[in-house]
Amino acid sequence: MVKIAIIGGSGIYNIEGIKIIKKISVNTPFGKPSDKIIIGSLKEKEIAFLPRHGIGHRINPSLINYRANIYALKKLGVERIISVSACGSLKEEIRPQDFVIPFQFVDRTNQARKMTFFEEGIVVHISFAEPVCMDLAKTLYEVVKKLNLRVHLGGTYLNMEGPAFSTRAESELYRKWGMDIIGMTNMAEAKLAREAEICYVTLAAVTDYDCWYEPEEAVSAQMVIENLKKNVQNAQNIIKELIPHIKEERSCYCKDALKNAIVTPSKFIPKKTKKILQPIIGKYIYG
Repeated sequence: MVKIAIIGGSGIYNIEGIKIIKKISVNTPFGKPSDKIIIGSLKEKEIAFLPRHGIGHRINPSLINYRANIYALKKLGVERIISVSACGSLKEEIRPQDFVIPFQFVDRTNQARKMTFFEEGIVVHISFAEPVCMDLAKTLYEVVKKLNLRVHLGGTYLNMEGPAFSTRAESELYRKWGMDIIGMTNMAEAKLAREAEICYVTLAAVTDYDCWYEPEEAVSAQMVIENLKKNVQNAQNIIKELIPHIKEERSCYCKDALKNAIVTPSKFIPKKTKKILQPIIGKYIYG
């Protein structure tokens, strides 16, 4: 089983020293993941890499099949996800090319992204007060600090809709709310990972100051991509250093997130739903 997964851009898995073993297509009851999942070996550990937007960055944030992505990783046996994501900064002290490891998320999406596996005849209320795995976040932070890179531990990631960037009024509003960074993808991933009892952490690479900072210089895709490219090498180095520091055993809450969270008695859950969700609820619901 592959226990560690990286979700990010297609350049993230080009890590020096990694051996690509295979690329696999994983079918899920929720449709196809963003792309084939790349299985590689790094420092004697197998890792799964999933290009969030597909190879070639062809899937817009609102149309990513988040459920298929997380389900596919769960099916492979993944227990920990490191999400490498571009983001904008909403605070002056969080500079472009910095890294942020947020503890919280605020959802501002409006196109009804599918953020739960539990719809057909089953009700589950997970605890989501602490949406990231604190054990994994602290380990990641120590690794980034060791590499002498600028990193901020904690803060709030505001998940906007996209694919357009913010209006200036929105950007100023989010600053007044006390938000720290802004992106388009991580809330759905974090929520589904928690439902799947997978540890989740975000390594956010700051690409710009959003549009509040310099009115004369609008945030552009070109600016974002250029700064993201500058951070790709650093992100690769972080992942390479992080993998040996991830312990085999988990002692965090994430691994038992569904315990006492499944409200619907087993006898009322449709057999089809039980079958579909077996990789997720199998240790709690039988038959």
